[in-house]
Amino acid sequence: MSEKSNLKRAGLKTTQPRLKILEFLEKSSVRHLGADDIYQALLETDEQVGLATVYRVLAQFESAGLVIRHNFEGGRPAVFELNDAAHHDHMVCVECGKVFEFVEPDIEHRQREAASNAGFVIQDHSLYLYGKCRGMHDGGRCSMKKTPA
Repeated sequence: MSEKSNLKRAGLKTTQPRLKILEFLEKSSVRHLGADDIYQALLETDEQVGLATVYRVLAQFESAGLVIRHNFEGGRPAVFELNDAAHHDHMVCVECGKVFEFVEPDIEHRQREAASNAGFVIQDHSLYLYGKCRGMHDGGRCSMKKTPA
């Protein structure tokens, strides 16, 4: 689906900054990006989008349900990922700051079971695990594959 139709479906007008930011998010191989990351990447492609505009557009995207904001611990800036409706959880390396996604059916099952046993119906949830990626733990170098934004 095109960026324009995604914006319209979310109830947002099609503007150049919105199109550029959404296009970047959709094409990036890095799923968890901060506003500064997006701004710097747009600058490198000679796009004329200000940092304040990036923050404002990301807030609009969040309100419209296009992106999910994550505020991981450790004083790190918020990161955003496209809301593709596929549930996953996150592991955050406290050394290099990289975010790893994972899906673990047994954990999902146990959470639903615990909620049911407590008479609780889950509407949404998130799980963040904090630690060190294997590379940082073993040798002080990030084990996350380096992928271009």
